[in-house]
Amino acid sequence: MSSNEDSPKTKRWSKYVRDVYDPVQVGSIDGTDQVPHDRALVRAMNSNYRPNRKVKGNPMHTIFIGRLAHSVTEEQLRGKFAPFGTIVHTRLVTDMLTGLPRGYAFIEYSTRDEALRAIDRMHGVSIDDKEILVDEEWERRLEGWKPRRLGGGFGGRKKSQQLRFGCKVQPFRRPILESSSTVVAGVSSVSEWNRRVRHRKEGSRSTNRDDNDGE
Repeated sequence: MSSNEDSPKTKRWSKYVRDVYDPVQVGSIDGTDQVPHDRALVRAMNSNYRPNRKVKGNPMHTIFIGRLAHSVTEEQLRGKFAPFGTIVHTRLVTDMLTGLPRGYAFIEYSTRDEALRAIDRMHGVSIDDKEILVDEEWERRLEGWKPRRLGGGFGGRKKSQQLRFGCKVQPFRRPILESSSTVVAGVSSVSEWNRRVRHRKEGSRSTNRDDNDGE
C-alpha cells in the first residue's frame, strides 16, 4: 500500500478481507456496512458451513476457477492453466448424485507465485465461449467462510444485486468519509451516502419538472 494508505487516518482500511469472513462486510462496497442489504447476506449470516476436510494440498498455492461452462473437462483446464507453472493437482467439482460438473474447479500449483500469475493472466478469459472467474482459494484460509450458494462468496454480477467485495478480483473501495475532506454528519456508510445522493437528484428533477410546468 502507499504511504497515504498507511497514514493514521486510513491505516485501519484495507482493500482486502484478511483473516475473517464477515458476510455484511463483504456485501459492502467499502466494507463499512453494519446491516445486510440483501436477503442472501441474511441467509449467509444464519447458515452453518464447514470446509471440506477431504480437500488436501496447500491453500496458498491453490486457485479457484468459477463460471465454467459445463462442457469444460479437467483435461481442458490443465491445458489452459499449465503455461503458468507446475500443476500439482486439478479438481473439477461434480455433483455427487448426477456426476455432472457444477461449474467450478480448483487447481494447485507448486508455488504461490505461479498461482498468482495464473489469476492475473486467466481471470476474465473465455473457455468454451464463457468468461471465467479466477481467484485465490478462500474456503480453507478465511475463518467464517460462507460459499456463494449460502449467500456468501466473493464477486457476483450487478444484475443480481449480490456483489461481494474484499477479494483480489473485486477489492473494497476506499470509504468516502476517509478519502474526502468533507465530513457528512450522520452518514455511516457509502450505501447510505449513495441513497442520499439519489434522493437529492430525484428531488432536483422533480423541482425542475414543476418549474417547467409552471411556464
